[in-house]
Amino acid sequence: MSISAISNADDERASERENVYAYEAPVRLWHWINAFSILALALTGYFIGSPLAAAPGEASANFLMGYIRFVHFAAGQILAVALILRIYWVFVGNVHARQIFYVPFWSGRFWSEWLHEVRVYTFLTGRALKYAGHNPLSQFVMFVTFTLPLTFMVITGFALYGESVGHDSWAYRLFGRVFFIWPNSQSVHTLHHLGMWVILIFVMIHIYIAVREDIVSRQSIVSSMISGERLSKHNED
Repeated sequence: MSISAISNADDERASERENVYAYEAPVRLWHWINAFSILALALTGYFIGSPLAAAPGEASANFLMGYIRFVHFAAGQILAVALILRIYWVFVGNVHARQIFYVPFWSGRFWSEWLHEVRVYTFLTGRALKYAGHNPLSQFVMFVTFTLPLTFMVITGFALYGESVGHDSWAYRLFGRVFFIWPNSQSVHTLHHLGMWVILIFVMIHIYIAVREDIVSRQSIVSSMISGERLSKHNED
């Protein structure tokens, strides 16, 4: 942690900047792998759910849907491997590396600060507390609307992949138990499709909140996923 004071001669105010190295390289790398993988999965998943009209000409010269499925499966496997490595980093990384993988339901202080952040985001109070990592509300929302749905999508995605390549495949042997819960394959397809929309809605809100926090809370968010450092400014009028 480093603190520096900067004089501002123009408006005769002073500000303090506090830098905290919060997000380690594996966390940042996982974030960007997720971003590109989810983009590829959402685009190709949409066309798998709503296939393009048949192209004219010889079938051997038209393999567009095959390429779309290949990109979808490849991106899904990259996402899954990245998730497994990220779970490993939960145990060996710093405290910020494990925040979005659990919610401390037993902590009264967590829920008190969670309620305070709700009041901040609903404009019932303007005094936002500063955190080196995620605030309690952000931690809760990311766990419920991203970490859990992402895990669900990986499991159901591999189950559907295993069903398509055969019951003797490694994917079906590992994830085929999904069909014990939902025997109807169409139900798994529908839940997998709805899961995509949950994550896409999360992504849109996540981007809005990141930009909003950069402007309103005087804490850096967007740049912290590049440098790993979280910058806070404290002004003295």
